[in-house]
Amino acid sequence: MLEQFHVPEDSAVRVSHTALLETAKAMFERVSVPHDDARIAADALVRADLRGVDSHGVSNMLRTYLSACKSGVINPQPTIKVLCETPATANLDSDRGLGVVAAPKAMDMAISKAKDVGVGMVTVCNGRHLGMASYHAMMALEHNMIGVCVTTAAPRVVPTFGAVPRMGTNPIAVAAPAKREPPFVFDAATSVISGNKITIAHRLGTKLLGGWVPDDDGVPIMEEVESPTHVMPAILPLGSTREMSSHKGYGLACVVDILSGILSGGGYGIFPGRPYNYHMVAAYRIDAFTDVDGFKGMMDEFLQTLKETPPAPGYDRVLVPGQPEWEMEQDRLANGIPLHEEVIQWFRRTCKEMEIPYVLE
Repeated sequence: MLEQFHVPEDSAVRVSHTALLETAKAMFERVSVPHDDARIAADALVRADLRGVDSHGVSNMLRTYLSACKSGVINPQPTIKVLCETPATANLDSDRGLGVVAAPKAMDMAISKAKDVGVGMVTVCNGRHLGMASYHAMMALEHNMIGVCVTTAAPRVVPTFGAVPRMGTNPIAVAAPAKREPPFVFDAATSVISGNKITIAHRLGTKLLGGWVPDDDGVPIMEEVESPTHVMPAILPLGSTREMSSHKGYGLACVVDILSGILSGGGYGIFPGRPYNYHMVAAYRIDAFTDVDGFKGMMDEFLQTLKETPPAPGYDRVLVPGQPEWEMEQDRLANGIPLHEEVIQWFRRTCKEMEIPYVLE
């Protein structure tokens, strides 16, 4: 994430990731999420915080998921059904369950199928928000596989030349293992910015950069603007304007709707029946295509070559996808996860309400 979305160090409260994990798990259990599912959900959120993806960690998503479980928008005890299945594919109905639980279960199925036939692909309909997409893609890494995850979101993004939101931020995540280098992990919205980052901008009081949002008529605003405090603005597709290739971000968002929503039979971003989310996860067994050791060695060479690129003036180094998150994870494992004081106050208050010991400080 851009530095402006991180909590300033001088006002951050650093907390242990293990304490945060246990607290989040206990909170999920208090809203009737089964023990094992609560552990998976908490791990997905805390892993996002460890990797510096604060937009999809506890600060934003935990309270959202808890509230949705209480209101019935999320079913805390779903019955996941297999609607269609072949040796390499499946389509699941997640019964409005937590996406941070349903998606890992779908990826487990995809990995199992990849072990049998080389590739596995699973779609999920009737779902809910799945958190950090790369969490699910990275599950394939320990199995010497490449992992993929795409998911739809509520319509917040305007099409190129459009005045009304029609797609979600619709992220795409791909994870591939290396030998000595940290894994390649790409995880990005197909919009110019994710909606959750705008929520962080609200909390931190930071401005939105030019090219992030349109005006009320859909015209891209190309100068810095104040972050709205009460209304979530529309968002521009990746590229911002047609001249800067916003049609590519728009097209990729459509691809995600097709591969996850329409292929699962569930729908698409503006399909009646929202707030359903639709997911697709896939696993590719490397030795079904080539030698694993050779693949990982070539990945090392590829990543090292990219990092050794001479930096442009004003920059210290060239990074590869997943490197900033990996480096952030090493720091936060050692030094704790920084949380905003507003988030800390929410934890204190909610732990008291739920009669859960407050152990974050």
